[in-house]
Amino acid sequence: MRRRAALALPALLLARPARALQWRGTATQGALLIGQGAAGARLALDGQPVRVSPEGYFVLGFGRDHGPRATLAVNGSPQLIEVAPRHWDTQHITGLPPAQVTPDAATLERIRVERERLAVVRGIDSAATDFASGFGWPARGRISGIYGSQRILNGQPRQPHLALDVAGPVGTPIHAACAGRVTLAAEFHFFGRLLVLDHGHGVNTLYAHLSAIDVREGQRVSAGERIAAMGATGRVTGPHLHFGVSWFRTFLDPQPLLPG
Repeated sequence: MRRRAALALPALLLARPARALQWRGTATQGALLIGQGAAGARLALDGQPVRVSPEGYFVLGFGRDHGPRATLAVNGSPQLIEVAPRHWDTQHITGLPPAQVTPDAATLERIRVERERLAVVRGIDSAATDFASGFGWPARGRISGIYGSQRILNGQPRQPHLALDVAGPVGTPIHAACAGRVTLAAEFHFFGRLLVLDHGHGVNTLYAHLSAIDVREGQRVSAGERIAAMGATGRVTGPHLHFGVSWFRTFLDPQPLLPG
């Protein structure tokens, strides 16, 4: 299941040390860049410290609505990165029952608690560098939803869709897109049964709407290992995998990270 994506390797030349920072990927809204070459360097992106491994691995992430420029400080010296804008699809849906647009008080409280629980595991900054090996498809099927799109329900903007949806029959095997550690295995209102894997340096993958979970919290999994089965749990219109990638609490676009 797992193949390393073939991505460009831009370089940011530094005044010191002489070695360049290099990363796979393109700096766009929604992008995760996987870099190396900064062993011993101090990095910060837009003022936030960036972990650098002893081997020089690091990651940079740009959210869906990131501005046109980012500042990467290297050993205290600021360097500008141009962040290319993207166009996001918008869908207007009207005539829905109010309960489908605004949940009741008890459901809203459940959603709040679940969001806090998810934020905790997505905030983990482990020293692992599993992300450096790249990502593979967690499942194959029809792409039924893309990152960045947004629905307007009865005139009310909803949160943008911050994942990639892969549709298929209930029971379709789901595999770990990258080696990592299971930090969350639970059932949420919107996501249904879900898993979160930590791949190091704040990089996480999320697998939602599962019909079955085959692993437990704290378990170490290998890239390509079966971890769950596709389902239709939570708020869905049909069986599919909701596959998310995040850098700490910023959801990013999974699709550019996956093999063609």
